[in-house]
Amino acid sequence: MTFRIVHLSDTHFGQVADLRQIHAVEELVPDLDARLIVLTGDLSLRARHGEFQAARAFVHELERTAPVMTIPGNHDVQWWWRPFIPFAAQVKYRKYARYFGPVLSPILDFPEAIVVGANTSHGIAWGSLTPRLRDVAVKGHLPKQQIERAREAFSAAASERVRVLVVHHNVLRGELSQRMGLARWRQAQRRIVESGTDIVLCGHDHQEQVDSLEERVVVSCAGTLSTRSRGNRPSVFNRVSIDDHAIHVEFFRWEAGDGVFKRSDVHTFPRPRRLDDAPVPAGAR
Repeated sequence: MTFRIVHLSDTHFGQVADLRQIHAVEELVPDLDARLIVLTGDLSLRARHGEFQAARAFVHELERTAPVMTIPGNHDVQWWWRPFIPFAAQVKYRKYARYFGPVLSPILDFPEAIVVGANTSHGIAWGSLTPRLRDVAVKGHLPKQQIERAREAFSAAASERVRVLVVHHNVLRGELSQRMGLARWRQAQRRIVESGTDIVLCGHDHQEQVDSLEERVVVSCAGTLSTRSRGNRPSVFNRVSIDDHAIHVEFFRWEAGDGVFKRSDVHTFPRPRRLDDAPVPAGAR
């Protein structure tokens, strides 16, 4: 049995959204045999009501095909409220929660997989501060509480189920941007590996990428469905297919002339084996 996830990110509904791409995704997704659709944040451009309303309509259309998981990105956070309202962090997510619900880090269970969302978009927060002014409210942070929650969910799951972690900020350094999405990225990478994650879905960098973290965790970074694709390259979204032996990440690349997304690169990684997956020798039974 193959478990497939359509992985979208950074729609940026608002001035930079590409409605031709949005329509093309809506047309194509029903043919991709997805059990789950994941949007890894930045649904809006400026966290405005109209942008969230458009994003909610998009999600509603996708839900005709499969369940949809969303998490907030840094553009979805009203970070400018936080400095003026101490101890009221939730106000930052008020608009996002109005349209996508109060759960910022959802967990979805399937017979073949457990999918855990972790919120890395906190606006101005101690964990995401850096010496660079341009990083304010842009960089992400993966708190210990979030990754411990994921670890507990993964450890309770049967060994044959794939463990999927969903975050907004890119976990690996961007090829063109040469930037990490997370402020304390070494710490975050270590926590992800130690959590038992098999595959991370992320976005933020506006460039598609797939690689492995310490040759143990597959990282799928989807591009943007907007006019802000890095380096003026065609937009890309990903499809992740997981079977008993491997994890496959396929890129669907935007062909502007034809107005469609076409399947292009395919990356395959061996599926990690756990100690309790190993066959028991006959003499040990």
